[in-house]
Amino acid sequence: MRNISILLVIFSLAACNGNSQNNQKPKSTMSSSDKVVKTEEEWKKILSPQQYDVLREKGTERPFTGKYYLNTEKGTYVCAACGAELFQSETKFDAGCGWPSFYDVLDSSKVVYTKDNTLGMSRTEITCARCGGHLGHVFDDGPKPTGLRYCINSVSIELKKK
Repeated sequence: MRNISILLVIFSLAACNGNSQNNQKPKSTMSSSDKVVKTEEEWKKILSPQQYDVLREKGTERPFTGKYYLNTEKGTYVCAACGAELFQSETKFDAGCGWPSFYDVLDSSKVVYTKDNTLGMSRTEITCARCGGHLGHVFDDGPKPTGLRYCINSVSIELKKK
């Protein structure tokens, strides 16, 4: 059963990857005083096992299962590990890929973009600039005005409702 789940994730990732050229926003810096640094043992104490797998070990939740995939409530999505504000609900859209999708970040200094060539695909990983937590990937097949699709794991974020 685990092998079927792994295959489902790989096929969903490939479908979401599309013809992305990985155009991305420029990298930005955050001051070291704003960074959240913890040992892996400290992260394990404050994160659920699934959050730890995704945020700290770059795992992926199964598509179409995340609590925010179809959520339409208004508010600000923050990093589940450190609380950094990342996305506004107004930029969320249904990409049909199985994960919450946004066409823009709240502030480009809040995320770090890194080339990711795992699973036989060329993608751009995004991590939280404040704590280094893995959030998901960004693709260049999103809607206007940015043309970007930030494909985010639900366990990596929390919604602070308006």
